Parts: sequence; C-alpha cells; structure tokens
Amino acid sequence: MRGDFSWLISKSRTDNPTLASKKVRETSLPRQPRSSGQQTVVWSPSDGRTTTTTTTTAAAAAAVSSTTTTTNASNNTSSNIMSRKFSCIPKSLRDAIHNNLLPILTVSGVSGGVILGLILRYSRDEPWTKREVMYVGYIGELFLRALKALIIPLIVSSLVSAIGSLDLSLSKKIGLRAVAYYMTTTVLAVILGIILVVSIHPGKGSDEGITKAGEARSVYTPDLLMDLPRNFFPSNLIQACFETYKTVIIEPNLEDLVNDTLPPKSEWDISSEHTRALNIMGLVSFATFLGLALSTLDARGKPLLNFFQSLSDASMVITSWLIWISPVGILFLVASMMIEMKDFNVMLGQLGMYFCTVVLGIFLHGFIVLPSLYTVFTRKLPFRFLANMTQAYITAFATASSSGTLPVTFQCLEEKNKIDPRVTRFVIPIGATINMDGTALYEAVAAIFIAQVRGMALTIGQVVAISITATAAAIGAAGIPQAGLVTMVMVLDVVGLPAEDMTLIIAVDWLLDRFRTMINVLGDSIGAGLVYELSKKELEQMNINANGDVERPSNEIAMDAVESSKM
Repeated sequence: MRGDFSWLISKSRTDNPTLASKKVRETSLPRQPRSSGQQTVVWSPSDGRTTTTTTTTAAAAAAVSSTTTTTNASNNTSSNIMSRKFSCIPKSLRDAIHNNLLPILTVSGVSGGVILGLILRYSRDEPWTKREVMYVGYIGELFLRALKALIIPLIVSSLVSAIGSLDLSLSKKIGLRAVAYYMTTTVLAVILGIILVVSIHPGKGSDEGITKAGEARSVYTPDLLMDLPRNFFPSNLIQACFETYKTVIIEPNLEDLVNDTLPPKSEWDISSEHTRALNIMGLVSFATFLGLALSTLDARGKPLLNFFQSLSDASMVITSWLIWISPVGILFLVASMMIEMKDFNVMLGQLGMYFCTVVLGIFLHGFIVLPSLYTVFTRKLPFRFLANMTQAYITAFATASSSGTLPVTFQCLEEKNKIDPRVTRFVIPIGATINMDGTALYEAVAAIFIAQVRGMALTIGQVVAISITATAAAIGAAGIPQAGLVTMVMVLDVVGLPAEDMTLIIAVDWLLDRFRTMINVLGDSIGAGLVYELSKKELEQMNINANGDVERPSNEIAMDAVESSKM
C-alpha cells in the first residue's frame, strides 16, 4: 500500500542524527551549520524530492545573536583602540621595530655611551681619576661580570650536550668541517693583513712621533708553543676554571754576567706559575672528551647527558633575561672607555696610519671575505644572517672578550638565525678558543709595521715565517681582553725584533682589541651557519633514524624554555 511516509523519515532523522547526516551526504546536499534547533529531512515519494528544514528555537537564536553582537562589539572596540594607538605608525614599520627592538636599543646604548663619555670628558679641564672612571663604568662592570659568570656553565654544558647527542661519525664530520673553516679563514686573514701593510706601508722608517707605553714581558717562543698543550690538558679542572699555566724565564743577575753580556734566552733559568685567567682550552678539551664518552654509552650515559642538556637550557634562559639589560650595561662601558682614553692625538700620527691599516683589514675580512665564503658554500645571501648577529657584534666590541660574548652569540644564532643547537653548541665554544681571525690579522700587520719603523727590510722567508707564526699565535690567544699582546712577542721573536718594540703599539691596542674581538665573533658565527648548512642532511637523517619520522626542528625544542621565560 502506497502512502506518504514522510513523517516516518522525519522521525528517524530526528532520533538518529548519524543516519540523517549520512543521507544528506548521499544526496549531495550542502552541510548545514550546527545550531541549537532541530534539523528535519523530508522525502516525498510522490515526486521523489528531498527537502531539508531547520527549526531554531527563539531562545537559541537570541543567544547566538547576543553572542555575535557581543563578539563584534568587543572586536570593534579593540580594533578602534589599536587603530587610535598606532594610527600614526605604518604596520610594516611597527613590525620592523618590534622584531629589531633589542638591536636598536643596543646601538642606541653605544651611541649614548659615546656622547655621554665625550660630555663627561670635556666637562672639566683636569683629567678624571681612576676612581671616578670606575664609578661611571660601575653598571657596565656588573653587566660584564654577569656575562662572564655564564662562560663556564655554558661552554661545558653546551659542548657535552651537543657532542653527546650526536653519533661519533657525525661529530667527526662537524668537527672536521669547523676546524677546516677556522684554519682557512685564519690563513686568509693573515694573508690579507700582510698585503695591506706592505701596500700601505704605515711605518716611516723611524719611531718619531710614537710614544711607547707599557712594558714587554720576557718570553721564549718554544715555551709559548709548549704551553698550549699544557693548558689543553690541565692537571686540575677546578684550577682551570680561574687559572692558566705559563712558563716563566728568569733573567740572570747583572753581577753574574761575564763581560756584562746577557746569555741567550735558551740558557736562562726557567720556572712556572699560574696566572689569573680562565683556561678555556682545558675546559673545552675536557667537555669534548666527556661528550664523546657519553655518546658511546648510549642508555647508560643518558642521565648525565640529560643533566648537561638541562644545564645548557637553563643557561640560555638566564642569557635571555640578561640580554635585555645589555643596552644599559654597554652604555656605561662605552662611556667609561671614552673618559679613560689617553689622547685622541695619538690616532692622528704614525700610529694613526697603523690603526687605519688594521681596521681596514678587519672590515675587509669580516664583511667581504667571510660573507663571500658563506655565500659560495651555502648558496645564500649573508645579509639577513649578518643583521641578526648585530647584538653579538656590539657586545663583543663593548666587552673586548669573545668568551664573554658567548651567551649572546648562542642567543642570536639559535633564536634569530634558527641554527640547530647541536651545531652551535659544538662549533661556537671551539671557535671561541681557536678561531681568532682578527687577532691573526692584527699580529701580522703589527710585526711588519714594527719592522718598517725600525727600517728593517724583510725577506720573503721572513714574511712567510710571520704568517705561520701569526696563525699559530692566534690559535693560542685566549678569549680574554688583550691576550694578543702576549702572543705578539712570539711573532716579533721570529724575525729577530726585540720584545720591547711591542710597546710601540700598546697606545692604540685597547681600541684595536675591540675591533678584532668583534670580527672574531663574526667569524665564529658565520662558521656555525656554514657548518649547519653543510651538515643539514646528516642532522635530518639522524632525526629520522631516531624517531622514524622527521621531528620538529631541534632549535625550536631547545629554545622552548627560553620562549616560556618571556611569557
């Protein structure tokens, strides 16, 4: 018996929403939005058509209408407030300021420090005392001490966690790539420095107009070279955290001399002492071997590896807090530096030509040679990478310490340039120890400049000896302020120049030290970026092997704690 069964279909669709939804999909009807009313699908056997009706209760409709009205009003109110607040600033400019707020503040701190220092310097006729200079730079000193306090936990934990999380074959590849890059750039820096000093010829054949400053330390070149392995293997790790070993030669007494002639240094008595300086080479070697040992222990080494990973992440969180007070600290550091400067006239004489030669070489190497290497090997333009490292450059210039800048360098590489922490925390501590491009260039230029001042004509063999010795001396220069002055004696000794001639360049070394530290940090950063690009496939393959699928980029995982600390 045929009849109208629409009431039955209507009832079944109401009681069984799943069946109703299935029928709607079968008849290719558009899906209706969810509502608080009743949806009815009616099929009429007489004409074979299906119709859908939706009944919404008045209360539900009123609730939806009220919610929509409230949401729209809230959005309109927020939009009006924001538009009134930023109506005068274009959106693109606001985004640029927001993304680069910290570098802008840091550059403002440097500019403000120069202005403040010059105002205070010339605000009175009598010179400022050391105590008054200390008062001006007190806040900057606190900032610098806080940075240096992070060096040991950051270097040790970063190296151990990075090497321990990699397999031995990948660690070897990354290490060899980093060392090859460091050696190449150091040699290129020395060659560039020699070309510039020979072409410009800043030395005039006499020391007229040059005021000697400071005093030279008596050293013997073989002792300096043998002290490098001694510090690489410290006898006491705790002592390596604050002292460095060095060999001392003792000058004979005048009454013991025969015919008032000094014997050669090889016949002087020797002794040893520990100076108050961080033995970063010893800490790096220990952390490297410990990381390699943990990578071979697998599950047995996991608890200790987790400890160092947590320590590394915690150090980065502290760095993210500290980085926001850096503009203030840098302002007072630069201001005290401007007040303490002896005499601006030194920059205008013969030392001025030497100063300009070194600075020209540093900038050519840092902003042409190194970026060119980055572009050739990565096929990427380096401009954004370099701009993201601005905070690290400025901090290096203000502190004159590549080791003290390590926390900032990590933060810029991992947060802004998105470099894998397994690469940065492996490469950067080693770079801060052995990669001293600015120091190598400076020592080559300084040695040839002093030879020119003394009227000494250097042979090709002596120039080659200077280049080799400057490279070795740069590797041995610790990441502390003015450490290059110590290794400079070794370079002078190779060409037969007395160590006392080092006093000819000390007057401007304090400022050159800041420029070459900046380029040292730049070289470390570009090296980390280059090694990361070359090792990206191996790192992704390692992630696949570990998890069976490509996991989230490790730099996002490592910086989760840093991001949460900002909330």
